[in-house]
Amino acid sequence: MLQKLRDRTSGWVATVIIVLLMIPFLFVIDQRYLGGMGANNVAQVKAPPTWWEGAPKWWPASMLWEHREVGVDEFRRRFEQERMQARQEQGETFDPREFETIENKRRVLDQLIDEKVLQLAADRAGVVVSDAAIREYIASIPAFQVDGRFDPSRYQLALASQVPAQTPKQFEELVRSSLQQSLIPVGVGTSAFVTDGEFERLLRLSGETRDIEVAILPPPAEDTAEVDDAAIQAWYEAHPGDFTSPEAVTIEYVELDASTLPEPAPADEATLRKRFEDEKARFVEPEQRLASHILVRVAPDADAAARKAAQEKAQKLVEQASAPGADFAALAKANSEDPGSRDSGGDLGWVERGVMVAPFEEALFAMQPGEVRGPVQTDFGYHVLQLRELKQGAQASFEQVRAELEREQAQADRERAFSELAGRLTDLVYQNPSTLAPAAEAVGLPVQKLGPFTRQDVTGIAASPEVKRVAFSEALIEDGTASDPIPLGPERSVVIRVIDHQPEAARPLAEVREQVIAAVRADRQRKAAEAAADAIVERLHAGEAMAEVAASAGTEVMPFTNMPRGVPAPTQEANRRIFAAAPAGEGKPAAGRFLMPDGRQAVFVVTAVKPGDPSQIPEEQRVQLRRQLEQIDGNAAAEAYVREQRKRFDIEVEEAQL
Repeated sequence: MLQKLRDRTSGWVATVIIVLLMIPFLFVIDQRYLGGMGANNVAQVKAPPTWWEGAPKWWPASMLWEHREVGVDEFRRRFEQERMQARQEQGETFDPREFETIENKRRVLDQLIDEKVLQLAADRAGVVVSDAAIREYIASIPAFQVDGRFDPSRYQLALASQVPAQTPKQFEELVRSSLQQSLIPVGVGTSAFVTDGEFERLLRLSGETRDIEVAILPPPAEDTAEVDDAAIQAWYEAHPGDFTSPEAVTIEYVELDASTLPEPAPADEATLRKRFEDEKARFVEPEQRLASHILVRVAPDADAAARKAAQEKAQKLVEQASAPGADFAALAKANSEDPGSRDSGGDLGWVERGVMVAPFEEALFAMQPGEVRGPVQTDFGYHVLQLRELKQGAQASFEQVRAELEREQAQADRERAFSELAGRLTDLVYQNPSTLAPAAEAVGLPVQKLGPFTRQDVTGIAASPEVKRVAFSEALIEDGTASDPIPLGPERSVVIRVIDHQPEAARPLAEVREQVIAAVRADRQRKAAEAAADAIVERLHAGEAMAEVAASAGTEVMPFTNMPRGVPAPTQEANRRIFAAAPAGEGKPAAGRFLMPDGRQAVFVVTAVKPGDPSQIPEEQRVQLRRQLEQIDGNAAAEAYVREQRKRFDIEVEEAQL
């Protein structure tokens, strides 16, 4: 039997049958085994084999395509990095719900896809990064340097402090991958250049000024014509975003405020005395010393000879000041290089510990009254010290500080009462987070209600950015549970719970009918104003003088000379339109219109065009401008390179994984 089976499955006929059976199997086999999209991938970049660039995707040989995947974990790590960066930049205004949009997720995914595209393109182009290049790049990173030189210990410590920690091998592979994928686009970007002719033309354009005449037209008559139901319905359907009710929440909350708590009972005598004994050192007047000095200054970068000369001078001054009958003040006036004390004979006044630099203080507080000591070296130079008088520290009595102790004890009791109440409320809320009533009743505080309010409302506790952030957080809206205590200020906090959520929704037409009618009329009025302005522009193009046109429109002409390009006068869009108008031709002046900030239309005519003079730009500024233009062109070229590479490859995205 086995021999018969073997005979019937041998030969070319059997081989053809087996091959035919394998072809459909190739289409149903789990693509994860062939480098396809799987449960752990968000996106995949694929390219046909280099030996068959035109291979169709449906051909069984697609398993031989090169591919790079964006894994779920990789995407989540990058998205979390973007979230942390946005939180740092926006501070209290950061809203995690607004950040968690599909647009943000797709933006981050596109960055990762670009990286995979560049990796694949670099591999196919044969780009290789040597170990020496990696070592050189790592050594140039400032975070790994000490005094401008690469430090292996700093390098190891920096990698170990990462979360998660990295080994040098892992970091080197990361650098290798980054250098490999960036080498070509960076090379494309840095190879950009601007020709002399192009540069001169750009300088003339950027420095160009124009003389214009402007006439601001009066607003058209108010639109009072009837708006029929068809127009109302059409406008409402075409502008759904204009007639929505914003997202709103209603919350219940329990507020803790130390200022509303009962005043603590006055502390008894024993408590106050114990506090006094525990903190007795606080109530000691510090020792003070009346001091004078002479400074022989030494520059920080002085050489050894200069330092030695200064020290010898200071030593001679010590000997002179220590001599019987010596006048220290006179010596200070004649020799001290401290401008702050020289004119007063070196007098420093009463000095306490912690005021002077350490070497000076150590010497001064080791001296006896009338003693001269030195030279004492500090960063400023060499000092000659004189201690003129000593005032010993004195211990204050309990009676002297009793009032202060009472105030401090009362404040401590208030803080303790607030902390205990807050802790008790928090524990009770955690036991039953789906409602605040039992916890509030147990601590004797009312449950209050606020809302509905939107993100734009500023009322009550919702004026706090943190309260608003938590109230609109996904966790509280979906779970309906209580929040952690939210601080509102010193000894003031609140626990909130969302009891109703109203998502952003379109308002019914019946509710916004009057707003729609107003919008239709405003649009008709705007179009009428534009049509009137266009008619005047046509008259200007036909050769009529601006003065005649303005007079017929009931307005005046305002001339502007030497208007520079890019100045927002009166708006950025107005300046753009003025400089976009083609220079006057044969019998056809350059004219146009723009919108004023108050909604009126303005018409203009260009009376003179004055190109910029490149010769007036200093050489240093010309070099800087040229570099900026080359950088702009280089960045555009690098971006174009990435776009072209994306077109070469097949990119699949699994939206459900975002």
